[in-house]
Amino acid sequence: MTKKIAFWIFLIGTLSSAALFLGATYDTHRQVGTLANVDKLSDQVVAGKRAFEKYNCNDCHTILGFGGYYAPDLTKVVRRVGEEGIRYRLKSPEVAFANSPRKMPQQNLSGQEITDLVAFFSWVGEINNNDWPPQDSKKRLSRGEQMMVAKVGVSPGAAVFQTKGCMNCHALHGTGGTFGPPLDLVGRGKTIEEIEHYIQNPGGVNPKAKMPPQKDNLSQRELEEVARFLATQK
Repeated sequence: MTKKIAFWIFLIGTLSSAALFLGATYDTHRQVGTLANVDKLSDQVVAGKRAFEKYNCNDCHTILGFGGYYAPDLTKVVRRVGEEGIRYRLKSPEVAFANSPRKMPQQNLSGQEITDLVAFFSWVGEINNNDWPPQDSKKRLSRGEQMMVAKVGVSPGAAVFQTKGCMNCHALHGTGGTFGPPLDLVGRGKTIEEIEHYIQNPGGVNPKAKMPPQKDNLSQRELEEVARFLATQK
């Protein structure tokens, strides 16, 4: 290859990459108002962001691609654990993460700061960022979930259990989260109807329940299928 050919390859490659980058940047700025839900950017959301920065949450957590990798990504945390789950973790991290290998320090947040942070996380979670991060994608099963599938088999109810985030808080056959109780024996002594009722309104069955209501997260068919699946776990 001659120097002239190498020069033209370099020049064309550089100009093409620059044009592509500038075009993508322009397109992002053109759509930012719609993609980022700017119309829902309230004073409470701003206050939540300030609280997020005040306590240096980014030192451990990543949000929208920025931050540390010690603790879970918070971009879609509302989808993953619900608003009540966030409040509980922020108020009592020493209890919420007692059985977790990763610990969160007690920040002694005020009630208003917790409310503001929930508003901030809810707003961030609605940003259209092309289903990022992948671990919170509704289309993807983690390696642990794939192992669980191999153990219990794939049924409509098992598929709902895997894809709707249940395993972020609950473990089944040794795989899953530690925030909620393991569900290996959840079907023992309970009917499908009782399990359905609890999933829809945990607080109505147990006032101390930290699980968020799932009535808006599951269709009626999904609710019936996952309750039927859990009823078999004895």
